Amino acid sequence: MTNNRWVISGVAAVLLGIGLWRAVPVIRGIWPAWGPAAPVPTVAGSPSPAVSGPALPVAPLTAAPGWKAFLLTDDVPGARDMALDAFGNVWVSQPSEGTVSLVYLKDTNPGVPPVVSSVLRDLDRPHGLVFDPANGFSLYVAEVTRIIRVATYGDGAPEHVADLPAGGRHFTRSLAFGPDARLYVSLGSTCDVCYEAHPEIATVISMNRDGSDRRTEATGLRNAVFIAFHPQFTESLWTTEMGRDRLGDNLPPDEINVIDVGGVTEDYGWPICYGNHVHDADFDKNQYIRDPCEDTVPPLIELPAHVAPLGLAFLDDGDLLVAYHGSWNSTVPVGYKVVRWHWDGTGWTSSDFLTGFLLNGSAFGRPVDVLPMPDGSVLVSDDKAGAIWKMMRTE
Repeated sequence: MTNNRWVISGVAAVLLGIGLWRAVPVIRGIWPAWGPAAPVPTVAGSPSPAVSGPALPVAPLTAAPGWKAFLLTDDVPGARDMALDAFGNVWVSQPSEGTVSLVYLKDTNPGVPPVVSSVLRDLDRPHGLVFDPANGFSLYVAEVTRIIRVATYGDGAPEHVADLPAGGRHFTRSLAFGPDARLYVSLGSTCDVCYEAHPEIATVISMNRDGSDRRTEATGLRNAVFIAFHPQFTESLWTTEMGRDRLGDNLPPDEINVIDVGGVTEDYGWPICYGNHVHDADFDKNQYIRDPCEDTVPPLIELPAHVAPLGLAFLDDGDLLVAYHGSWNSTVPVGYKVVRWHWDGTGWTSSDFLTGFLLNGSAFGRPVDVLPMPDGSVLVSDDKAGAIWKMMRTE
């Protein structure tokens, strides 16, 4: 009996060892996203020869040539979407806190951390923020199942604008006002990959500013977390799109999509198609006479799988900034940076704009939203460090 116990114990130990060995890549891939935030190392430094005043803490990040990154504040836990108000202050959504905070930037001296105040509390995972272009003090906030409107710098109660279908896995809802004065809303899927029951899930919809005249602009968008209008091509709504999980490290590509609003509602493929008309036969076992992906809209830009693109914004020169939040479903962590995309007349090329969020297999931060400012600087929100980073030009 004793020998049998030793044999059983030995076999169990071997199986446990094999399991742990196989799990190492998975743990290595998940840890930066789900593990605790590593401490943020900072060093003192001058923000720019052109900026006077006390030195700001320099971020332990590598910025693109001609730029420098600084820690503006680390007092915004779970910082996600950002919106600039008429006074030059920034509103930040914090879904994990149920809060929308105000970061006071007006009259802030260089090197002095801005004051952060929690203005809206006890909300249901607020995410999308946008100001009415016709009223710079009217802030729209997207919670999971509703959109509210708030008169900023006032005491009035939030006003209900519209109901939204309940969320699931992808509960964030993002907002943008179009040049047509309509309010656009992205609604992510309830699952990784599935057939949705509600017709507005995994879509982008639009409505009047009062919530009336609701219509669907695009379908087949698994998780178009952030949306932004192109400043020159005003009918083009750009979206980031996260592809499904569990197809390996290299599939499917994440995407940048462009929606021509106000016209025919087009299908962007999910859940049965991804990338450039690729049929997801791992999920969809149906047999077709005609290619089911033939009439779906392919992405404008295919991104590496699992980088998890979130915030996107355009610089004055037309270049596109995209925040790669970073992977959890890749054995080798990818993303965790902000990337600049440039159209050279024949195609899109990319270069790193802000990197360094990964340190020795752990992450101290995960970039979420990007917000170009009137002075030419760029703010980057970070929900893992609870921070806002500021990028300034050095030349």
